[in-house]
Amino acid sequence: MDPVTLHTERLVLSIPTTADIDAITAACQDPEVSRWTTVPSPYSRENAAEFVELVAGWWADGVETVWAIREGDVLAGMIGLHRITAHPHGGEAEIGFWGVAEFRGRGVMGEAARAVIDFAFGELRLARVTWRAVVGNVPSARTARSLGFRYEGTLRQGLASARGRDDGWIAGLLASDDRHPAPWRVLSP
Repeated sequence: MDPVTLHTERLVLSIPTTADIDAITAACQDPEVSRWTTVPSPYSRENAAEFVELVAGWWADGVETVWAIREGDVLAGMIGLHRITAHPHGGEAEIGFWGVAEFRGRGVMGEAARAVIDFAFGELRLARVTWRAVVGNVPSARTARSLGFRYEGTLRQGLASARGRDDGWIAGLLASDDRHPAPWRVLSP
């Protein structure tokens, strides 16, 4: 699949390039990124260069679609659809994202995720998008809930990373869902 650029009111989502390597490296020094994601820690410039190269291959193979989120010319985060699978009755994928510290709390991730979800259900014709996060990642859970994801449970030691195994929250969004936020028992209103 050829990389696709998505546009929102204030954001551009496009494939990360070599021009993003220094910004990716800087963003991944934030302990909150390594705490809640699978990025290597410590994170080096070489890690960022390898990541940019991997993303291009994932797009080409159609197995993952990863976008750099930009507000103006500034990197605001990363978002992607991972483990994309096809099925005659609609495929599925998992959404994942992380944000640069300065952009958190401004609705950037929700805005970017809405564009990615529209792409998933429209262009890719997926039937389901899954969201997972390490238990305790409340900001990510709030974003997922705001997008209409339905909380489905806790996966005991369901997420693996270099840290080991973590309990994980899981939620799903179906193409047929109305996308209005629903209560999640693990989040206060």
